[in-house]
This record gives sequence, C-alpha cells and structure tokens, in this order.
Amino acid sequence: MPKTGNRFQTFADFYPFYLAEHNNLICRRLHFVGSTIALICLFKLVTTGQPIWFLYGLLVGYAFAWVGHFFFEKNRPATFKYPLYSFMGDWVMYKDIWTRKIPF
Repeated sequence: MPKTGNRFQTFADFYPFYLAEHNNLICRRLHFVGSTIALICLFKLVTTGQPIWFLYGLLVGYAFAWVGHFFFEKNRPATFKYPLYSFMGDWVMYKDIWTRKIPF
C-alpha cells in the first residue's frame, strides 16, 4: 500500500485499506442502507428543488456509517483522515455490494 507520509497516493492504493476498515457485515449493511437513503434524498433534491434534501442525505448517509463504525466495527471512520477517498470508497463499495463482489 504505497503512502506518502500519512497519505495514500491513489484511490487504488486506498481502497484495500478502506475495505479492511469495513470487515464487519453489519457495518457494511449500515453503509449500504445509509447510501441508499442518501440517493433517495438526492432524488428528492432534484425533483423538488428544495436544498434541505441535500442536508438530509449527508446526515443520514454519515449517521448510518458512523453507527456501523463506532458500535460494530469498533474503529474510527476513514472519513476523518481521508475525506475524499473515503467518500469515493463509500460509492465503490456500494457498487461492489450491488454487483456481489463484496458479501452483504
């Protein structure tokens, strides 16, 4: 896993670390549920034009993920240290769950 100091050089380097931080099945399921609800909120934002749906999507998405980390995975979310790569990892993992590359 090539790193520069405390940072990963590429998302491809980061993603295996991200997956290792999501070994717990309940944590992954909570991420999946939160991401799904966040997508519903995004749809509501687009269809209603009400910006509050963006806030709801962020709150719900992160709330589900953080409950998974703090109570089931027992680690700190990668968001705190790697916000962009973590956000990207959320959606790649979401896709990988849908395509059954990762157990759900």
